[in-house]
Amino acid sequence: MSVEGEERTVRCLVAKVGLDGHDRGAHVIARAFRDAGFEVVYSGLHRAPEEIVQAAVQEDVDVLGISILSGAHNTLVPKVIAGLKEYDAFEDTLILVGGIVPDDDVAELKELGVAEVFGPGTPMAETVEFVRNNVPERE
Repeated sequence: MSVEGEERTVRCLVAKVGLDGHDRGAHVIARAFRDAGFEVVYSGLHRAPEEIVQAAVQEDVDVLGISILSGAHNTLVPKVIAGLKEYDAFEDTLILVGGIVPDDDVAELKELGVAEVFGPGTPMAETVEFVRNNVPERE
């Protein structure tokens, strides 16, 4: 809840799903989000989709950033989205994917409900600006 005239703090979960053990990018984006004034929760490595969903629901996040470099995005991201839908948290959550995602898979992820996919080398300012412009309104 925010006071009139004040912006509310955007709550973000930066998540590492599956067996992907590369977390440097997740740490970089978590720091960029924090430096932008967002509240950030980091899931840690090797989380199951169900764990990511539980964390997103329990933390009541506005943004879920899924960092994935393992190539399992077409398997794991749909499971996370399905879990968010089960908890009626999908509509209120901006879902982002960062990492190595082939161009051919980006459209499919977006059809499932991913707002944007950010690849290696994306400027942090671009990602932060995307969040600011697209984070769902809350009452």
